[in-house]
This record gives sequence, C-alpha cells and structure tokens, in this order.
Amino acid sequence: MARKKLPKGWAEGSVRDFLDLSADEAAIVEMRVRLAEKVREKRRARRVTQKELARRIQSTQPRIARLEQADASIEMLIRALFALGSDRKEIGKLLAA
Repeated sequence: MARKKLPKGWAEGSVRDFLDLSADEAAIVEMRVRLAEKVREKRRARRVTQKELARRIQSTQPRIARLEQADASIEMLIRALFALGSDRKEIGKLLAA
C-alpha cells in the first residue's frame, strides 16, 4: 500500500521528535499512557462509573475523564489503580514494561 502524500509543510515523525522530548521524558509519557489505559480497562471491567471512581479517590468525574486520557500525575493514576483493586506488583509491572 502506497503512503499518502503529506500536505506541504508537514513532516512525518514520532511524537518524541515533534515535542523534542528527551528519552527520560518520553519514558514518563509512555508510563502515564500505560497506567491510564489500565485504569480505563479495570474501571470498565468492574463496571465502575467515572463518578464512582472519583468518589473513591475523592476527586471529580471530569478529572477521572482527563485521567483516563493520561492527563494526570503518575501519583493520581496509581491512586485510581489502587482504588480499582490493583496491587503493587501489578503496578510495578506496568511501570517496568
């Protein structure tokens, strides 16, 4: 399959290159994304609403929506995972992946 031609002035590359992230910064972004995906996965599997998860971690539903898009601190993501039944070992594996 042929590649689509990009509009004039556009370039193809990675997010890391586009945002000029260091290797460490890129690793942190990747960890936040993995944690956020796991929060969403576990919340849905347990049929917990965003509002209920927010109540469990003393937050708000809009904040949980942002959290599930990786727009949250690693600490907040981990708090949400603990509230959904994750343990240290499971979280450690997510961070190490």
